[in-house]
Amino acid sequence: MNARKVILDCDPGIDDALALMLALSLPGLDVIGITVVCGNVPVEKGVKNALKILELMNRTEIPVYAGEAKPLVRPYVDAMDTHGGDGLGESAFPDPAGSPAEADAVSYLSDVLLSEEQVSVIALGPLTNLARLLERSPEAFVRIQELVSMGGTYKSHGNCSPVAEYNYWCDPDAAAKVFEAYASLPVLSGKNIHMIGLDVTRKIVLTPNLIEYMKRLHPFLGGKIEAITRFYLDFHWEQEGIIGCVINDPLAVAYFADHSICSGFDAYTAVETGGISYGQTLVDACEFWKKPHNSHILTETDPYRFWLLFCCRVLGADETAVRHMLSQILTEEVTA
Repeated sequence: MNARKVILDCDPGIDDALALMLALSLPGLDVIGITVVCGNVPVEKGVKNALKILELMNRTEIPVYAGEAKPLVRPYVDAMDTHGGDGLGESAFPDPAGSPAEADAVSYLSDVLLSEEQVSVIALGPLTNLARLLERSPEAFVRIQELVSMGGTYKSHGNCSPVAEYNYWCDPDAAAKVFEAYASLPVLSGKNIHMIGLDVTRKIVLTPNLIEYMKRLHPFLGGKIEAITRFYLDFHWEQEGIIGCVINDPLAVAYFADHSICSGFDAYTAVETGGISYGQTLVDACEFWKKPHNSHILTETDPYRFWLLFCCRVLGADETAVRHMLSQILTEEVTA
C-alpha cells in the first residue's frame, strides 16, 4: 500500500510535538512537509520546535515552513501558560541544527497542492494558514484531498472559554472562513472537514503510569516524552484537578491514519466570530438550518486503541506485550 501524502500544519506546542512523533512513525503516512502557524507559541518558536522534533526522530529531510504570525482579525494570544516559555514544557531541548525553508507556508501549500495529486492536510493549530491559502489560491485550497482539523467542541465544554476550544478561539475568523468554504464552494460538495474536537480528545489522557511504562518500553524516547509533558501535567493538575494531561493533537494523526479509531456524524458547522462566545463551534446536529454538511464531527473514540498505536509505533514496542499491560494500566486509571 502506498503511503498517503500529508502536510502537517501545526503550532508546536507540547501535544503537537507528540503528534509529530506519531505521524513520523506511521508507515502509512508520507509527511512531505510541515507548516507552522502562530498558536500555542509564536511562529518562530513553533518552527524551532518542529525542527527539534525532526532531529529527535532523525527525519531532518522533511522541510519546515514558517506561516502566519498573527490571526486574521483578532489580536494574537499565545498559550505559553499551558506549554511553557519554550513551547515544549521547559524541557531544555538543544537548539536545532537545521533551519526552515525559505518559502512561506502559504506559498508552499499552494505550490504543492497545485503540483501534486492527493495531498491531505492535518491541521493541529489555528486555521490561519489555510484561511490565507483560501484567500490567495482558492484553486489550491480545493485540491486538499482530506482535511482533518484538531479544534472545536460539540457537547464538551471549552478549554479557554466556557464554549470555545483554543485553536478556533485563537483565530475564529480563520476557522469560520474555512468551514464556510466547505459548505458554499460547489467543488467541495460532498467533502467535509473532519473535526477532532474536545469531545474525543479529552478521552486521551497521558497519565504518570503511562509515562513510566513508556520509559520502560523505550528509555530514550520515553524520557523525552516525560520531559516534554511534565509542565503540561502540572498545568492540568492546577487548572482542572486531574492527574495526567489531555494530549489533543496526536488523536487527529491517529484518526487520519485509521478512521475507525473515532466515530461521529455529518453536520453543518459554523464558527462564532464575535461576542463572548467567539470561537464556539455551532454544530447543527438537528438539521435546524437545513444547510449542506461541511463537517464530520467526531464524538466517540477508543483510548485503548490509541495508546496501543502510539506505544507500538512511536516506541517500537511489541504489540502482544503492550496489549496486556495497557489493558491493566487503563483499567486501573478508570477505576481509581
